[in-house]
Amino acid sequence: MTRGQKIRLDVHTHTVASGHAYSSLQEMAHAAADMGLELLGVTEHGPSIPGTCPKLYFKNMFVVPRQMYGIRLLMGCEVNILDTDGTLDLNEEYLNRLDLGIAGIHAVCWHGGTKEENTEAVIRVMQHPKIHIISHPGDGSAELDFERLVLASRDTHTLLEVNNHSLAPQRHKAVARDNNLEILRLCKQHDVPLILGSDAHVSFQIADYERLWPLIDETAFPDELIMNYSTEKFLEYIL
Repeated sequence: MTRGQKIRLDVHTHTVASGHAYSSLQEMAHAAADMGLELLGVTEHGPSIPGTCPKLYFKNMFVVPRQMYGIRLLMGCEVNILDTDGTLDLNEEYLNRLDLGIAGIHAVCWHGGTKEENTEAVIRVMQHPKIHIISHPGDGSAELDFERLVLASRDTHTLLEVNNHSLAPQRHKAVARDNNLEILRLCKQHDVPLILGSDAHVSFQIADYERLWPLIDETAFPDELIMNYSTEKFLEYIL
């Protein structure tokens, strides 16, 4: 689908280091450059996901050049929210080493509670200065109050993500479409920006938002609230 504006960035991607993805760091960066992106975020899974990289990976990220093949690279992590206290699976030592902090709930390592408790946990995480994005809040891994999250997003400048990968039929996320529509409508209602996430696990998925465009069209979601169209606007907002 051809869109009116050009996508400039994709900041939620995974390499082979995450254990269940299929492209190397350099392959991902090269593909992003070939697509004409300006900014790529590489955000490997936090250590509670089976098979992912060890904590040492995040400690050693200083060796990676932040300009590669003509694009800017942000090295980060998709940190796991573990429980209703908002516990994260990387501590401050490691979070402080990240260029970009994404936090999300994954069923394999999540110990949840009521809708209110789950929502409080995510809001607590959004208040952390090293967390910039909440990944796939609409995928159904936890029941959440989306209006409260949208208002917290506005207050903390922590972006909510609508996630293309969650809508893949193979993921069997039955509520993801309706939940993401609700997030889009609420962000539009409250004039709160959000970010599109490819959640790419192979280089060919970088900046692939094809499952999201119909939802954006259905909600008539305004371009000015989509952070993927401007690298400068995105960086100014989160940093």
